[in-house]
Amino acid sequence: MSAAQLSALARTSDPHTALRRFLALDTLVTGANGLAYLAASGPLGRFLGVGSTLLLELGAFLVLYAAGVAWLASRPRPAALPVRAVVEANLAWAVLSCVALALWLSPSTAGAVWTVLQALTVAGFAALQYAALRARQETNP
Repeated sequence: MSAAQLSALARTSDPHTALRRFLALDTLVTGANGLAYLAASGPLGRFLGVGSTLLLELGAFLVLYAAGVAWLASRPRPAALPVRAVVEANLAWAVLSCVALALWLSPSTAGAVWTVLQALTVAGFAALQYAALRARQETNP
């Protein structure tokens, strides 16, 4: 992704702001997902074809993870190492979601579609965050 495309997507030419916006978007989506799993683990578990206990555990993890990413997004200039950790965690989540779907989970059709969609979304966050981090490093060597 070029710096111009990234800037247009983030609606800013400042690479620090772009990075913070992509981290904040990750926070919002991840936090909302986690809260939904916590608040409605029973109905969502039945709909997705996964155990409500698994959704409760994932929900708690996601809320805590989102809080950490929110803290990072709140920094005027998020440090590169923690941003890389978020990128790598997002990539790991996307890969493990697909592996779990293939080897472990037996969800409903809706659950299988949801698993793939959320994996693609999280991988997209990782790509945007990585591109913004690189753009920031190129403008501030």
